[in-house]
Amino acid sequence: MATARAGKNIVDPSRLNGAEKCAVVLLALGEEHAHVWQALDEEEIKEISQAMASLGNVAAAVVEDLLVEFVSGATGTGAIMGSFEQTQKLLASIMPPEKVDQLMEEIRGPAGRTMWDKLGNVNEAVLANYLKNEYPQTVAVVLSKIKSEHAARVLASLPEDFALECVMRMLRMEPVQREILDKIEQTLRNEFMSNLARTSKRDSHEMMADIFNAFDRQTETRFITALEERNREAAERIRALMFVFEDLSKLDPGGVQTLLRSVEKDQLALGLKGASDSLREMFFSNMSERAAKIMREDMETMGPVRLRDVDQAQMAIVQVAKDLANKGEIMLAGSSGEDELIY
Repeated sequence: MATARAGKNIVDPSRLNGAEKCAVVLLALGEEHAHVWQALDEEEIKEISQAMASLGNVAAAVVEDLLVEFVSGATGTGAIMGSFEQTQKLLASIMPPEKVDQLMEEIRGPAGRTMWDKLGNVNEAVLANYLKNEYPQTVAVVLSKIKSEHAARVLASLPEDFALECVMRMLRMEPVQREILDKIEQTLRNEFMSNLARTSKRDSHEMMADIFNAFDRQTETRFITALEERNREAAERIRALMFVFEDLSKLDPGGVQTLLRSVEKDQLALGLKGASDSLREMFFSNMSERAAKIMREDMETMGPVRLRDVDQAQMAIVQVAKDLANKGEIMLAGSSGEDELIY
């Protein structure tokens, strides 16, 4: 399994494994010798591509030690740089575009040669959040194929009744037919790994949406208005990607209750002072009658509050929600209206 070395200089060739050494040689050969890839099988291409994408800077001396006769084919200094972009460019010269996209998504996803290796590097809460919507028999097969320690953490993250049903299926499970296992692997690759890889690609508009989310309301309005004058399309895209306090109305009841257990009550009361009536009622309806009554009374006794304080409270609550989403405990939907898994 390739070890990510982005941002580091590789100066000792003995620390490179076989796949990484092949990646250095193929990078040195460049696109004009891309036909070499055609001699590799698909698993070899995946493993070398994974290594290539995470090489980072490779010192000229290392290139010389690995393949002296091809030093002249490297860059002007003799050093080379392995990156996602360079890997994708090389693969595009020997593979169909759709195959390159699929392979790059796999590389950007969790490391590992096989699907089960990759699943072993997925956070247990994230994996459980996906598996809880699958058939118990499918979950049983998946859990039987990953390491016991990881399977235990995933089971502990699943709803208790569902987890127990999966345990019962595992106890009664017979050897799985190869075609069924292949189908499960393909489903995981198409529906889970590809989504996981896409969420790891950091779009510049997503980055700016996060920054804009951290602005107070006045500053946010000022920047969005100014950006609209220069680039309306970019402003609209950022606005669609931003997650704001009112977007919490799209949480399901379980998500609301999880959030309620994680936020400070005083902070919630202050944040709800500036919320719409519908959002307030959504939170109150997910509390006990007594807790909702106390919350309403607390909000009334606050009297007038500063907009800046309300903004800060709402931003803090949104951050808690994002942290819970990162752990796979709740699912957030952005203001664009499209569901988005956050890891």
